[in-house]
Amino acid sequence: MGNSLSQIKVQLVLPQEKVTFKVKLKGLWQLIRADKPIGILLLLWPALWALWIAGNGNPNWYVTLVFVMGTILMRSAGCAINDYADRLIDGRVSRTCQRPIATGVVKPKEALLVFALLSLIAFALVMTLNLSTILMSFIAVILAAIYPFMKRHTYFPQVFLGAAFGWAVPMAFTAIQDSVSLVTWVLFSVTLIWALIYDTEYAIVDREDDIKIGVKSTAVLFGQFDRLIIGFLQMVMLGLLVWVGELSGRSNFYLIGIVLSSSFFIRQQYLLHKHGRMGAFTAFLNNNHFGMAIFVILVIDYIITS
Repeated sequence: MGNSLSQIKVQLVLPQEKVTFKVKLKGLWQLIRADKPIGILLLLWPALWALWIAGNGNPNWYVTLVFVMGTILMRSAGCAINDYADRLIDGRVSRTCQRPIATGVVKPKEALLVFALLSLIAFALVMTLNLSTILMSFIAVILAAIYPFMKRHTYFPQVFLGAAFGWAVPMAFTAIQDSVSLVTWVLFSVTLIWALIYDTEYAIVDREDDIKIGVKSTAVLFGQFDRLIIGFLQMVMLGLLVWVGELSGRSNFYLIGIVLSSSFFIRQQYLLHKHGRMGAFTAFLNNNHFGMAIFVILVIDYIITS
């Protein structure tokens, strides 16, 4: 990422050039971001939080496996439809001009086919779960499909991303408990706000290019107040996580863990303040450690209170 910001090398595949099988395969691999698993992890952590809470610290292991595999499939499908939606934009942005559709390695129709195929495989997995979860999965696909197009119509595409990522939470509760409750929707709100935080940090990297070409994002909307608003959202998220602990009967260990985990957000604020665009990207990556920390805190808390 650091090299791509400072020195971009674009290799365009001209119409008359034949794309070899090896190059095509590499392009499809890059299309679904298999070489950059950070998105999968950011989607996976809230699903695991929800599974552990819904399962009272002991979730059904088959359901957990389905959600892990479904997370990988749907994140990959989401990347494919995102690149299709941005096919006329990516080539004009320094960070994305090497993406496979932008370079011509992968055709737009092929990206749609990948999205459909991966979504169908994920749906086949969901079909092995209960009816409530199957019905909820239709909303998940709709959210994954419409999110990439929102940056043309609203300054809040990150909210739609949060809803798409967060929908794993109510699905996890229905898969294990066959119902949803107040803690479900509080945790869903946590996930939505978290996506708003880290995807705004991510969007700061592209803000200058986005302004030039007319792409909307919360980073563009927040402007010079980005750090302040992100900080406010971080405090709200931490407060909601404390509420999740109260609703799910967590111990003081969980509460202390949430307080200590705020150090990740402090680190992100420092990076945003001191290191500009690269700091924003590093802050974005730092959220993976935050998500993992919350999961570890939950697991340990359930072990010591069982």
